[in-house]
This record gives sequence, structure tokens and C-alpha cells, in this order.
Amino acid sequence: MIEIDAMFPVMVAGNLEAVKQYYEAVFGFKTVFYDANFYLHIISANNNIQLGFLVPNLASQPEFLHLIMATDGFVISFEVKDAALAYSEAQKMDLNFALPLKQEEWGQIHFMVEDPAGLRIDVVQHLEPIIN
Repeated sequence: MIEIDAMFPVMVAGNLEAVKQYYEAVFGFKTVFYDANFYLHIISANNNIQLGFLVPNLASQPEFLHLIMATDGFVISFEVKDAALAYSEAQKMDLNFALPLKQEEWGQIHFMVEDPAGLRIDVVQHLEPIIN
């Protein structure tokens, strides 16, 4: 068995500076490694959630990493204690909404925003399922 110490997605994105500023300002991530010509690695301040972002078209990369991340069908989910409060904060920051605040019958309230790379972030609060 292979023991795992951490897990984080690495997404290919064009403008690392815009992505860095967005995740720091909106979600409070801290940058642990940043080279604007190569890679950005961020970590949340309070729970060790990690994300990596890689620029496309580096000579040292395999060909499949040369393309910008396809954003359709890809979602980053962040669980919160109070989605309505988070939605209110997101509105104050004038974020780009992909889905307004919505309560789902399967037991969550959530909304989605889009980051500067076009990736969608689902901000989710889990609730008790609605029983009919």
C-alpha cells in the first residue's frame, strides 16, 4: 500500500497572479510557493486545504499539460458552516456568480462562483435532507 501524506489538485491556469490574489482575498489562502512563470501552491490558513496551479506550455511539461484547464465539468467544493453568510460576503466582494444561493432537497445549501481561471467553486453547507 502507498501511504499518502497530503492530497491536492493541480490545475493548469494562465494568469497565476490573478489566481493568487483571488484565493488570498476571497478565501484567505496563504501562498507557500509562487513563481509567476511556473507554479503557485496555496494552503488554507486554518485546515490545510491545498491547491496547486501550473502555467501551461512549459518546455519541461508533458504535452497534456500544455493546455489550459478545461473548466466545463470541473468544480472545486469548499464546505462552510453558513452558506447564506458566505453568499452575503461574496455579494459584497462582487464575485462572478455561476449559481445563486440555492437549497437542494438532498440536504445542502450552496452557491457557485467562478475564479479568474474560469474554474467554478461550489461553496456548500450540508443540511438535513428534506423528507417528503
